[in-house]
Amino acid sequence: MTSLKRTNYPQLPTPGGPYVHAVRHGDRLYVSGLTAFATDAQGLSAPEQTQEILEQLATIAASEGVNLKALIKISVFLTDIADLAGVRPVLFDYFDGALPACSLVAVSALFSPQVCVEIEAVMALQ
Repeated sequence: MTSLKRTNYPQLPTPGGPYVHAVRHGDRLYVSGLTAFATDAQGLSAPEQTQEILEQLATIAASEGVNLKALIKISVFLTDIADLAGVRPVLFDYFDGALPACSLVAVSALFSPQVCVEIEAVMALQ
């Protein structure tokens, strides 16, 4: 069995629940749902929160020796599907042509009313 490596990244807000930022299994990194909670973007617009989350993903990628082009799949959770129009250009900008597979889910709420976007991801590390 391939070993698992569980990691919290000190540059990111500390997880508030029973989970870690990411778990490595083989050459894949599974990233927990990231939000703008406990950052300057908390409570701001969905595009601004999305930008913060993508910066967090970029930090994780850099810590693992890759960049956002290593993204295999993301799942985006929005509390208001109308925010998609503002979020989509931010995603295109950060992916710079290396588009991952993606799921989009509209949810009734996230864990804080000041959080309107959550993104989880899978990255290739080789």
